[in-house]
This record gives sequence, structure tokens and C-alpha cells, in this order.
Amino acid sequence: MSRAGVPLPEAQMKVAGFRQSLLALLGVALGLMLSGLDQTIIGNVLPSIVADLGGFSLYAWIATGYLLASVICIPIFGRLGDYFGRKYFVFAAVLIFSLSSLLCAFAPSMAWLLAARILQGIGGGILIGTAFACVPELFPETERRLRWQMLLSMLFSAVNAIGPTLGGWLTQSYGWRSVFYLNLPLGALALYFIWRHLPYFPPHPSAAKRRIDWLGALLIALSLGGLQLFVQLLSRGGVVMLAASCAIIAVLAFVALCWWERRCADPLLPSELFQDKSMRSLFLLSVLAGAIMFVLLFYLPLLFQGAYGLSPKQAGLLITPLALCITLGAIVNGRIITRVGNPNRVPLLGFVVLMISCACLAAIGRSASFSTLLCLSFGAGTGLGFILMNLTLFTQCLADRQHLGIATALLQSLRLVGGMLGTALAGSLVMALYHLGVSAAFARSGAADLLAPFADPRILLNSQAQVEQIKRLSAAGHDGVLLMTQVRDALGQAIDVGLLLAAVLALIAVVCMARIPRVSLHPKA
Repeated sequence: MSRAGVPLPEAQMKVAGFRQSLLALLGVALGLMLSGLDQTIIGNVLPSIVADLGGFSLYAWIATGYLLASVICIPIFGRLGDYFGRKYFVFAAVLIFSLSSLLCAFAPSMAWLLAARILQGIGGGILIGTAFACVPELFPETERRLRWQMLLSMLFSAVNAIGPTLGGWLTQSYGWRSVFYLNLPLGALALYFIWRHLPYFPPHPSAAKRRIDWLGALLIALSLGGLQLFVQLLSRGGVVMLAASCAIIAVLAFVALCWWERRCADPLLPSELFQDKSMRSLFLLSVLAGAIMFVLLFYLPLLFQGAYGLSPKQAGLLITPLALCITLGAIVNGRIITRVGNPNRVPLLGFVVLMISCACLAAIGRSASFSTLLCLSFGAGTGLGFILMNLTLFTQCLADRQHLGIATALLQSLRLVGGMLGTALAGSLVMALYHLGVSAAFARSGAADLLAPFADPRILLNSQAQVEQIKRLSAAGHDGVLLMTQVRDALGQAIDVGLLLAAVLALIAVVCMARIPRVSLHPKA
């Protein structure tokens, strides 16, 4: 009987009853909704938290601590799910997440809140590392699995999109602690459906003889943790030595991990995953897709508001299609992927559309109309929608069942790694080019001594600060309006180069995707 967690008979294990599978997926979806919501809801709440608890020095770490713990746990528990089955890990993840949410709500200080957020990140990482791999076990048939994966993608995208707005409304109406209380009823519902309806699928028989690769887990934690800290510290500046130390730790740990996993009897990262050329290509494509997606999400708002001079509301209208069309693209993808002769063509088309959208955004200049920008945002989101779900689908079809969890979790982790690397590279490039452009503009006008307030391009997001700086420049005998226009142009040209970088990454992905042999949509046994 599966409800009590006892292994199902073989016939039931292959295809669970539709009602039970649906209720089980509801529990998994509620758990993933908790994780997805918490990734974006906190940003709009942090100012209220700091105003209440103080501890501004820990401001950024409330978000970073969660992400760091999550990124480390995803691949480790993805593999442990292969070893021991996924039901109890999913249940434990939701339980940890819910209890840590209660700790966050009761937080008397920022240090307490940071510790609780790290615990939340552990729960979120375990959940992402194990929950997505439950879908092919619940729905082995390709068409049904696609339908439910599409539903999960829609839910995950939707809660990510509404997170900031929901966080702001709850904080204004009921206080910031209500944001964390919200997780408790959702978590309770998820726990009920997971325990009662999610079947326990026994792991592959060979998993019973395996030992846990603790050294591999430590090296994964050091590699991903060092990379995450490097990106976070590099983006703030002023901590170059500490950032360099984190980068060195990450590189050394990664080299040691590669060496150890080839020699370990039961590696967390099995060599079979990397011996398959198609699987290696899918992992690379996940890195590239993550890098492009995060570059767009991070820098398009700055481009539209800072360089184009649009209002936050107008910029939000332009960014919304990017997020929503990822879901729309996934819906269309689910309808056509099983009907085309070669399913590889769908993500290939996605990368082509994404490449064209990024290149056009970079080349179009500041004279583009609002409708043109809207269409390009629509195109980029639709392209990503054709890509992200198919990478997961193809990976689950190519992986053996005994490696299903680690393959899915590794794909998710590599998307985040790509996002970290992409934003770090694009951020460094954009800031360097922006500073060169602004310095040149002020030097030409003989106003180099008045440059300091423009060192951070975020001044272009504050209309009141811009008015004050124009007055200040005019009072010093310079054309303040002209200089402000040149600052906007410098920022736009710098971000254009970042978008060209994203287009080049998409071109690399097109070439890589075109070389992958046709993927069969029937998962391995």
C-alpha cells in the first residue's frame, strides 16, 4: 500500500492510478510553489525587515544565504534520491521548509533570520533536487508526462512572477512576518498530499550496494559555494581579495572533484552521465540557457529604465512578457514536441529565436518603439519556453532510471551555475564599459571632477537624483542635460555589448543543439 510508504507492486509502480498520481503531483506542486515563491518574494520585503530588525550589514545575505544553501543541496540530494527513493526526501524538504518559515516569522534579529533562511535554502534545495524527478516516475508515458511537467513549469513561473507583488501587499497590509506565515498552510497541505498519495518508488536494485560519497558531497559544496560567493562578492566591489579567494577555492575544489569522482567506487556524479555525448551537450546547453536567461532578467530592466528613460511601470510591462512567455512557450511546446518528426528541432528553434531577440535588442538602439521592444521581449520569452522544459525532458529520456534524480538535479544546478557565471561576466563587462563611456564623456566636457555620483549606474533609476545632478552640473557651468544624455548612452551601449554576449552564447547553443543526435522521447528503463 503506497499511502503508508510501503513499496508498490511492480505493475502499480510502473503506472500509478491516475487519481493517486494527480493528488501526489498536487503535493509536489505545492512544495515547489513554496520554493519558487520564496526565491522572489523576499526582495520586496527586505527593506521592511531591516527597518524593524536593523542589521543592515546582513541585508544581502538574507537572499544570498538561501540561494547558497539551495544550490549546494540540489545535486547532492538529487543523487541521494536515486539511492533511497524520493518520497521521504520530498516530505522532509517540505517539512524543513515549513518549520524554517516559522523560525523566520519569529526572528528577533537579523542573525536569527539569516540562520533560518539558510535552513529554508536547504529545504528548497532538497525539494528541487528530488521533486522534479518524481514526475517521470508518476507519469512514464511521454505525452502525460509532458502535460504535467508543463503544469509544474507554469506554476513555478507564475509564483516567481507574483512573488514581489504579493510580498509588497502582505508587508503593507499585515507586516513582513506574514510573508513567512503564508508558507505554513501551504506547507501543511503539501505534507498531507505527499505523505498520503505520493508512492514510494523503490530505487534501482544496484543502489542498495552503494555507499554515500561524502567527500564528493563536500567537494560539490565547496565548488558551488565558492562560485556563488565569488559572484556575490564580485558584484559588490571593494572585496577583490576575498572574491579571488572564493574563486580559487571553487576552482581547486572542482579540480579535486573531477579527480575524485573518477576514482570513487560510488560517485555522486556517475561517469556514465558524462560519457554520453548527448548528455554532456544537454548539460552545456543548460549552462548556456541559464546564463542567457539571467542576463536578460537582470539587465533588461536597467536598460529600459536607465538607458531608455522609461518609467518603472513601463519597464515592468516590457519585462512581463519575458516571464509569461516562458510559460506560454512551454504550453505550445507541450502541444507540438510529440508531433514533430525530430523533437530536437523544437529547442533548436528556441535557441534561434532567442539569439535573434538578443541580437536585435542589442542593435536596435534607443530609438526603438515600445511595441518593438515588447515584441522582442515576447520573442526571448517564447524561445526560452521552447528550451527549458525540453532540456529536462531530453535529460530524463536519456538517463538510466538509477541516475534519473542526479541527472535532473544536475541539470537544474547547472542552469543556476550558468546564471551565476553569465551575470558575473556580463556584469563585469557592462560596468567596465559604462565607466569608460562616462569617464570619456565627462573628460570631453572638462567635468571629470564631478564624475563621482555617476560611478553607479543605478542613479539613472532615480529621477529625483538625476534632477539634482543636472542642477549641480549646470551650476558648475556645464550642460547638465547633455551630460545626463551621454551617461544614458554610455549605459545603453554597455548593456548592448552584454546582450551581444548573450546572442553569441545563444549561437554557440544553436551549434551545440544541431549536433546532438535525435533524442527518443521514451525514457530508459
